[in-house]
Amino acid sequence: MDTGGEATSEGTGTDEETSAGRTDAGAETLPADVVDDVERLTRLERSTRDDHEAAQYAERVDDLLSAHGFTARIREDDGGDVLVCHPDSWLADGVVHPGRIDDVSRAVEIPLEGTEDPDDWTTVDTHNRDLASAVREAHGDVHGANAAALADFVSNHYAKEIESLSGPELREFREEYFVRNAWPSDRQRSAIDESIRLVFEVADVPVPEYDR
Repeated sequence: MDTGGEATSEGTGTDEETSAGRTDAGAETLPADVVDDVERLTRLERSTRDDHEAAQYAERVDDLLSAHGFTARIREDDGGDVLVCHPDSWLADGVVHPGRIDDVSRAVEIPLEGTEDPDDWTTVDTHNRDLASAVREAHGDVHGANAAALADFVSNHYAKEIESLSGPELREFREEYFVRNAWPSDRQRSAIDESIRLVFEVADVPVPEYDR
């Protein structure tokens, strides 16, 4: 994984860089499960004190990405480090060149904020998935699938419990992540707001205000 090689400002840094699956033009983008694995392994790499172990995590990340023709780097932002995954073909001499970028939506940006302790992250992720399972058991598969998508988003993008979500973070899930990354069915789309309400009802906490 490249942690240097700063891309040019025209490179990867827009709100569009969040898709996973395939673009309309048919060019491959990273599947959601690969994005999740890459983030998890990157967090483990950054937190371990064992250099050999860190190298193994980094190698696994590189293998996952290269299987899809992608590479990654860490970009330092004011708000914290960001993991940027993008097609290998965008690079020339280790630097992203604007002329090589075919579709910025193929890139994925993952803020590496929140807990960086893998044990803490696992605890958070388990909590969120258990909450999603409780929603599924109480309210059926459609709401359960939406709750699982919310659990994935909160664990992997903010590394915290669903109950701690802010209104803007929940709006980001509702308007961006759910639409682009969750691949929802028509039934899921029509039920998402009710699903969100049910998640917080099961968690026994108020729903953050997320409607604009």
